[in-house]
Amino acid sequence: MVNRLWQEIFGMGIVPTSENFGNQGSLPSHPELLDFLAVEFREKGWDIKYMLKLMVMSATYQQSSVVNKELRELDPQNVYLARSSRYRLSSEMIRDNVLLSSGLLHQELGGPSVKPYQPEGLWEAVAMDQSNTRFYKQDAGESLYRRSLYTFWKRTAAPASMEILNAPTREVFCVRRDRTNTPLQALVVLNDPQFVEASRQLAALAIASSPDVDLRIDFITKRLLDRLAKPNERKIIRTSLETILADFTAKPDEAAKLLKVGETPVPAIPAPELAAWTMVSSQILNLDETLTR
Repeated sequence: MVNRLWQEIFGMGIVPTSENFGNQGSLPSHPELLDFLAVEFREKGWDIKYMLKLMVMSATYQQSSVVNKELRELDPQNVYLARSSRYRLSSEMIRDNVLLSSGLLHQELGGPSVKPYQPEGLWEAVAMDQSNTRFYKQDAGESLYRRSLYTFWKRTAAPASMEILNAPTREVFCVRRDRTNTPLQALVVLNDPQFVEASRQLAALAIASSPDVDLRIDFITKRLLDRLAKPNERKIIRTSLETILADFTAKPDEAAKLLKVGETPVPAIPAPELAAWTMVSSQILNLDETLTR
């Protein structure tokens, strides 16, 4: 159990093959640490929150992930934890993070599963004629914005955007997820209705926060990156904004088309302005820094 918690925090378990603790699995990189954590977990009354707090408050966790040439050559997989781990967030975390940042996340606890946005016809392609889940009926309102924990899963058809971002299906048990890096994943975060809508909502919040362009940029970067934009980044963002705004001003129909994505009401902001800031929000959302722990 503590190995799985370590894997969740650091990206890789003390025993890397967390699905196999037998003779065919890998040996622990730090056996004494694993023993200590196991005993601590037992003596603290199986308190998972305590164990997670213990790990994240450690000096090991709080290291920088910056790596020099020597460390990269000596320990490319960071088995010996000379630097902080670095890995892309899980599909659920990516979705929940953007919903929270945009103010869309509905944080009610408990209740039945929900059915957020999904490509049409997906279930029909894999369902038998007599199946009671042959057709997907999308929810509306707050149900679209609940945490990914509550998303309804069809055993043979995981939610498409989550599966592309390496969420496993429910056909077999999974202890350790694979992490891949594909162009299709970038297309999901750029074009999936949930992400486009969240970018629009974040843009609307930024516009409402201040009339000043730099303060709006700060609002977005603070929400998504937890920091202010650097001068060179700010210059790039402003250039993008000016280019996109000019394009949408010349093509207002394209701006209106973009703003129709998602079910939340469109605020009373000029379409070219809101669409341009939506694209800026989407660009920052798609930064490696936003999607990576």
